[in-house]
Amino acid sequence: MVLEQVHFARHPGVSWKQQPPSGAFDAIVIGSGVGGLSCASALARYADRRVLVLERHYRIGGYTQTFTRPGYEWDIGVHYIGQMAAGGDVRRLFERLTDGSVLWSALPKVYDRVVLGDLHYDFVAGQECFINRLTHYFPGEGQTLRRYFALIAEANEGARNYYVERMLPKWLAGITGPLLRRQYLRWARRTTGQVLSGLTRNEELAAVLCGQLGDYGLPPSRSSFAAHAGVVNHYIQGAWYPAGGSAAIARAFAPVIEQAGGVLCHSAEVETILIEKGRAVGVRLTDGAELRAPIVVSDAGVANTYGTLLPQAAIPAGFRKELRLVAPSVGYLSLFVGLKHTDAELGTTGTNLWIHPDRNHDRNSETFLRDPARPFPVVYVGFPSAKDPSWSKRFPGRATIEVIAPYPYAGFRQWRDTSWQHRGDGYAEVKEALSQKLLEVLFKQLPQLRGKIDVTELSTPISTGHFVGHPRGELYGLDHTPARFEARLRAQSPVPGLYLTGADLASAGVGGAMAGGALTASAIEGFRLLWKVMA
Repeated sequence: MVLEQVHFARHPGVSWKQQPPSGAFDAIVIGSGVGGLSCASALARYADRRVLVLERHYRIGGYTQTFTRPGYEWDIGVHYIGQMAAGGDVRRLFERLTDGSVLWSALPKVYDRVVLGDLHYDFVAGQECFINRLTHYFPGEGQTLRRYFALIAEANEGARNYYVERMLPKWLAGITGPLLRRQYLRWARRTTGQVLSGLTRNEELAAVLCGQLGDYGLPPSRSSFAAHAGVVNHYIQGAWYPAGGSAAIARAFAPVIEQAGGVLCHSAEVETILIEKGRAVGVRLTDGAELRAPIVVSDAGVANTYGTLLPQAAIPAGFRKELRLVAPSVGYLSLFVGLKHTDAELGTTGTNLWIHPDRNHDRNSETFLRDPARPFPVVYVGFPSAKDPSWSKRFPGRATIEVIAPYPYAGFRQWRDTSWQHRGDGYAEVKEALSQKLLEVLFKQLPQLRGKIDVTELSTPISTGHFVGHPRGELYGLDHTPARFEARLRAQSPVPGLYLTGADLASAGVGGAMAGGALTASAIEGFRLLWKVMA
């Protein structure tokens, strides 16, 4: 990797307040997460559409944003990405939708380490290497693991047809939909726990195979096996991280959108989607400004789009039944840690940790949701400074860690009407107690860090609502339950002229959000665009 090629330009976009855009646009995209940027980029590059992207926050990028404190920088949502090897599915899609400026750095061969109590299990890149390593932990289970990967492959085999059906015109989906959805739904309707209990009686092995459950946010008894299979397939060849941090991702989309005359506009909060004669015709911002375009695309998520932005009278009664099938995912805490030491000095590497109290994922989740004073059911620990080859040049002598755990939104509901940095002493006291609880989990795994922490900052579900717009501080938008995959959430909404995009259309993560963006652009422009972007 030639680090001199890594550029750290200013954050993309212009301020609505300082430089309101002018002229006519072919489409307006609400939200600048990866789904919104991907849709706008596909429309710009492959259909020569002038697109206006509107972002409520003061930075473009959604979960790819970063934030800084003196001497440090942290990502808020991108921790590692799979299928980024040359020729990988996600890498190919990313390069078709961006200017190609992002350099990807591979994580160590052991990309994830699963901790169950006092036992550690390494996830090694490459399916055969993975099987060999787990067979070392579980002698005699080689055939079980091969059957497991056969099921993973079978579950993923139907994914393309399932998601293509979501961009078809409603009349065509009505004819072909049952056939296109059938294979994927065979697995999506089953929980991860159901599939694994039919595969092995070794509860420890099953718990290890579910060790990455934080990547989709649900324990085995509640998660769709299709979601689990997608995560396993995504990372089985290893993981990568963007050189320069996740802000490089939004910067790579921006030139493609702007080259076609498009504009990325931050500090522009949409209040409502304008409906005239039953059709979406534009948006109204919170300052009263109205902007019009023949196409409106929402990357604000299902909850915001259908619960807040769209007038309720515009939603057909039949579609409300579909919305009842989906629910928001759990909220979360994210502790950002800074240290005045290098990763080499600390002994930290790019290997992620997934820390569980023991092998009883379902019980741990249930007891924690009933009583958040209990141990966290899962804690993710990542080391972004160790993953980024440009870090030592940008922040010499420093290191960063991120410690993330689920936490119910109800625990912070009392502060939902307060404003950022003015939530009161009670809020600060709760944050401090939770920060210490997370640090103790970290210190148990890496005792050499005790006494070396320079700064910490905790993000809560309320923080997520403020900065990212998820109303209940959701980690992944919609829950990845079997019901989510049964719901007929389509790129084309029930309102003509209004489209949904992003992770809620497809699945969680950068790859899922990008796929959602490409599907929505294809729903607008047709199969020719889909072929150019995803073939």
